[in-house]
Amino acid sequence: MIEIINEKNNIDETALLARLGQRIRNLRKQQGLTIKELASKTGLSLRFLSQLEAGEGNIALSRLAYIANALEIRLSELLLEVEETHSKSDRLRTEIDTLLVNCNENELMFIKRVVNLALGQHQQSAIALLGLRGAGKTTIGKKLAAKLTAPFWELDEKIEDMAGLNLSEIFALHGETYYRRLETQALAEVLSRSQLAIIALPGGIVNNLEAFSLTKQHCLTIWLKAKPEDHMERVLKQGDRRPMANRPNAMAELRTILASREPFYKEANLSIDTSLLGIDKSVDSILSELAPLGWIK
Repeated sequence: MIEIINEKNNIDETALLARLGQRIRNLRKQQGLTIKELASKTGLSLRFLSQLEAGEGNIALSRLAYIANALEIRLSELLLEVEETHSKSDRLRTEIDTLLVNCNENELMFIKRVVNLALGQHQQSAIALLGLRGAGKTTIGKKLAAKLTAPFWELDEKIEDMAGLNLSEIFALHGETYYRRLETQALAEVLSRSQLAIIALPGGIVNNLEAFSLTKQHCLTIWLKAKPEDHMERVLKQGDRRPMANRPNAMAELRTILASREPFYKEANLSIDTSLLGIDKSVDSILSELAPLGWIK
């Protein structure tokens, strides 16, 4: 039996059994089982299960294992959320343990990298380029990477690799929420490599609070500014007609997007006007800014 000795261990038996009952009831409902169906699957009586879910019945560990099996959950996982917690931090650790219990090795390694990033265990080692499409992030990023002998990452390309879909398909099939989740995962993966890298970020990353926070914490950020007309012209020169397709007010829309994002872009450590300087002079300007900051040896 699950025995609870109040005097020695200072455990509230009533509260513990109530949590156990609630946990079993929630899992049963998630499985779409009636209490009668659970009784049939476990061989336990309907009356006993009703008492157990109401927090009024004690139960032998072996019988609890039958219930865990019927609910398609490990016994340790069933008990994890039931154990007594004495503080908010204890409860949070329990919740985290529950989230991790079914993760495979690759998932755990990824989570470890993200946690290291969140706790500041990695030194700032990347240069992140911000700005709308057509700002020059890819062209300048590649030239800058070559000058610094560093890898260049186009984050949108990594997102496409992770999803096995192009950006249009990601948004059409899964929506923006899914894209933003991949955006954060892709960024964390690149930053976890702990090496100097140049990253061209998606223009809308500033709308992703988690990813933008990671960027500001672990990257030297550079906003590549450009006139709205230059943004549009550069995208069209790349052969991408989508900004204009069936959108008579495309330029006005672009100006609106730029205005909404500018306050976030202005949070960057440096800003370079690519409309004023052009590509090569923008690269030279960035290098001259990086030297006194210790990025160039």
